[in-house]
Amino acid sequence: MTSEHRAGFACFVGRPNVGKSTLMNALVGQKVAITSNKPQTTRRAIRGIVHRPDAQLVIVDTPGLHRPRTLLGERLDSLVLSTLTEVDVIGFCVPANEKVGKGDRFIADKLTAVKKTPVVAVVTKCDLASREQIAEQLLAVSELGEFADVVPVSGVSGDQLDILGDVLIKHLPESPPLYPDGQLTDEPEQVLVGELIREAALEGVRDELPHSIAVVVDEMLPREGRDDLLDIYAHMFVERPSQKAIVIGRKGERLREVGTTARKQIEALLGTRVYLDLRISVAKDWQRDPKQLRRLGFYD
Repeated sequence: MTSEHRAGFACFVGRPNVGKSTLMNALVGQKVAITSNKPQTTRRAIRGIVHRPDAQLVIVDTPGLHRPRTLLGERLDSLVLSTLTEVDVIGFCVPANEKVGKGDRFIADKLTAVKKTPVVAVVTKCDLASREQIAEQLLAVSELGEFADVVPVSGVSGDQLDILGDVLIKHLPESPPLYPDGQLTDEPEQVLVGELIREAALEGVRDELPHSIAVVVDEMLPREGRDDLLDIYAHMFVERPSQKAIVIGRKGERLREVGTTARKQIEALLGTRVYLDLRISVAKDWQRDPKQLRRLGFYD
């Protein structure tokens, strides 16, 4: 290994639903963060690891920064802001297909306070915009602040992904690898499984539900006497009985569909057959209750 090898941390920051998780999965080459067209899908700082012969780039995907309306929202914003001070480079994501707005300016202002960390402006979702739109957005984004680089990219088509990787890596310090070769994330399997269940539950539900769904994996263990089957017991929580009815669906069809979709994704992740026992309960107003937030894994 040469002394030129670089390794370090980058984080993607932006308002909700600008394509941060899709971009991280594309760079890593495998799904390590859940994605959804619902805003505020990401609730944890998920780490994805990009391995190259000359570098190891650890990407921290953060929840979307927004003006919080609940205790959960406050904790997610606090998580993002603390992450910004701990990385080597920040990727500020703004979508190519939407006009720069108040949310983007709000985050740009926050980034001016992070003095020592270089910020790369990343214009995402370029597959959804024309060349003219992309050019206009590059100009608009450049006017939001002082950036080390501005890179247009698409996590879906892969356009400019390698260039974005090069740009982020040049801001990393010289260092040997921080993680073993081949490791794509440092998230515990139970957390990843819980996130895949939540992703399945998010698809197709009404707009008010995404923020109200939480998933806890109670137990994961091999079936006794079998080495080819994993039993997973998980619990989904919503805030109101009416939300529980929506997730269960008519005669339980919706919940069965969630379980089937999640099980297939979990089997692909873990490489083994899975039996998924999925229950659903009401935890009244859990987003605003410190005790319930701790129980569901959202700590101070």
